[in-house]
Amino acid sequence: MTPDAAGPGPRVLIADDQTLIRTGFRLILTARGIEVVGEAADGAEAVAAARELQPDVVLMDIRMPNMDGLEATRRILEHARDCRVLMLTTFDLDRYVYGALSLGASGFLLKDVTPEHLAAAVRLVGTGDALLAPSITRRLVERYASQSARTPAVHVDLSALTPRETEVLSLLGRGLSNTELAAELTLSEATVKSHVARIFAKLSLRDRAQAVVLAYETGLVRPGE
Repeated sequence: MTPDAAGPGPRVLIADDQTLIRTGFRLILTARGIEVVGEAADGAEAVAAARELQPDVVLMDIRMPNMDGLEATRRILEHARDCRVLMLTTFDLDRYVYGALSLGASGFLLKDVTPEHLAAAVRLVGTGDALLAPSITRRLVERYASQSARTPAVHVDLSALTPRETEVLSLLGRGLSNTELAAELTLSEATVKSHVARIFAKLSLRDRAQAVVLAYETGLVRPGE
């Protein structure tokens, strides 16, 4: 979907302790027809605003005073399963981003993101999909999965999956798209989508970002594979 795609965009809450960042992102999004319903200057404000305003997408800075973006993300997603959180960070290999993905964040953006990419990313996750740059996400997860002492976001028994679903989850963990999965497994994209949907339902996963993290945390995919 292009940044200026027709149709109403998701309702967005911007959480960042820098006024200039919030103002800049608001101007970029509203100029492209995406409604910004509120702003927050720290994590506590973000949690309160999310509960009051019920946005579709939260742009969440990681490092904020009073309550950081990680804890704010946990609290927001605990009470609003339909909300999507995009983490804002200054560098891609950020261990806090890994923690946020574990908690169910739908992806992350660098703060120097282009206006077009920002709008496109917000629209994408607003549809319920995850924002994943496979190469960056895999490097991020490989760096921190084995080091993380954090309790996984979802406690699961992979034996609930069929052998084919386990294979699909493994390939999801390696960052393959549905098109790439279909080619790898010699299946139609429709069949792949059905497998992915069943995996998400069985494991209570929000999206592909959480699936990638889970594949590493359970040892289904190991760093370097």
